[in-house]
Amino acid sequence: MTRGQFHKMHGLGNDFVIIDARAPEISNSLTMPPAKAAAIAHRHHGIGCDQLIILKPSDKADVRMQIYNADGGEVEACGNATRCVVKLLGDGTSIETDGGMISGQVTDEGAIVDMGNPRFDWNTIPLAYAMDTLHMPVGWEDLQDPAAVNVGNPHVIFFVEDSDAVELDRLGPMIEVDPLFPERVNVNVAHINGNDIHLRVWERGVGLTRACGTGACATAVAAIKRGLVQSPVNVHLPGGKLVLSWQDGGPIMMQGPTTYVFFGEANWDDFG
Repeated sequence: MTRGQFHKMHGLGNDFVIIDARAPEISNSLTMPPAKAAAIAHRHHGIGCDQLIILKPSDKADVRMQIYNADGGEVEACGNATRCVVKLLGDGTSIETDGGMISGQVTDEGAIVDMGNPRFDWNTIPLAYAMDTLHMPVGWEDLQDPAAVNVGNPHVIFFVEDSDAVELDRLGPMIEVDPLFPERVNVNVAHINGNDIHLRVWERGVGLTRACGTGACATAVAAIKRGLVQSPVNVHLPGGKLVLSWQDGGPIMMQGPTTYVFFGEANWDDFG
């Protein structure tokens, strides 16, 4: 039976089970099919988390981070998880992900991370066909004129009068699987007050979340690019606040808190 250790952490309520599998004997023995990842993430029958994070050896960075959403699907990037991993492993940690290379520095409250450069071309989001990604000529009911940004994973952003009034629990799953988005998409609704963004996110494979770091990055970049706010900008999510800085042509810097919840052990063969 494969018995292992894990860390439970969260960033603004976006919570993670983190398995450190960098040691060869762990990395070689730990398998993570989607059903097992979903079973570990299950709130009632598993450990419970929004994302399962596996840390593995890397030839390019200090660590490779694999990310599984609560439905068991593997995804490319997760900003809140990145801050947690940097806080866990220490200053200057470089992280290889499927969405690109990320690095960060520890702060008193959590971490500040370099999330890399955003991508705006339609085929890098990706979209099913070419269009302007800053003002997309599409809409779903009252959600119109979105922007699309890839920050390691795909996001669509709607700027609205009141993000709390949007039926995101109904519209989010509809937009997530629209054929326009061949790899599905994370759905963001935001309203702006001064230089502050108020954001809610429907995360593909997870649902409504307390916080989404890559969603905050994508929304801040889209708002800055549209001239709605100036860098740095505060992004307020249901779980708390992140500070985002970005200049056109450069990387996105994200700063925010992390919380270490507990350390545990589990028999991984008991799941899935």
